Amino acid sequence: MNPRLAVAAVAATAVLALAPNQASAAPVPQPQNATAENLAAAGRTAAAPDTLATLSRFFAREGKVSLTAAQPRIEGETVPVHYLSPEFVAGKAGASVARLEFLASKAVSSDGQQAALWTAKTRAGWQVVNIATGDDEFRYARLGSAKLPGGTVFREPQIDAWYVAGGQRVLPLDEDAAAAVGAQGTSLAAYRARVVKAYGDKLPGSAYGKSGNAGGFAPTEATAADTARDTAASASASRPGSPFAGLPTAVGALALALGAAGAVAARRARRQRVVRA
Repeated sequence: MNPRLAVAAVAATAVLALAPNQASAAPVPQPQNATAENLAAAGRTAAAPDTLATLSRFFAREGKVSLTAAQPRIEGETVPVHYLSPEFVAGKAGASVARLEFLASKAVSSDGQQAALWTAKTRAGWQVVNIATGDDEFRYARLGSAKLPGGTVFREPQIDAWYVAGGQRVLPLDEDAAAAVGAQGTSLAAYRARVVKAYGDKLPGSAYGKSGNAGGFAPTEATAADTARDTAASASASRPGSPFAGLPTAVGALALALGAAGAVAARRARRQRVVRA
């Protein structure tokens, strides 16, 4: 199992505890720009006392460290996280290869555990909408900056591949990306041709999308198990009388690179748990 895969019920509880119980607070799409103001706001949200208290519970979830000894801290700068853009796949004129999905802050516990706090702006304000184990968002941001300064680092979640794009080139940052575009990368035009072939008929509103398949992929045994765990976590979180009932779900716009439900569950056990209220 991918090491980033957290226990659904624990992650769901951890994340939902961060959000105010406002049934009327409908989600707002991902932050439109990673401005200095937005990055600062996301960083403040990640470092808030309530967030740190939740992180203590998150890091202590498997008994690796005690609740009181976890002493989580926010380390480094908040980074923008981009995913493959559905507009690019659809061939929209002028569309960028990737779009900003959320802002991430790195959390570290006293025993060295690491996690990424996904932060987005909802109508209730800035909120942490997911906690993911590991440091993928930050590691690939560094790798991309070194490999192609000024490029855009992005993830193709259907195959869990990370790239950096710039100057009409798309370069791989991990093994999955190298398998998709070659070790030396490919042209932006060739990459578009590949993703159009893979996902062009699976965009929101397509016949395939309406057929119920998740993100353009039929569920595998592993993802079916993930879905079952998600369902249990979601049911617990939204159960009548639960303190989490009616919470806004800001994750929908964040986890869907092509806008179809379940895109992150494609092909393999997911690298992070997304909360759905």
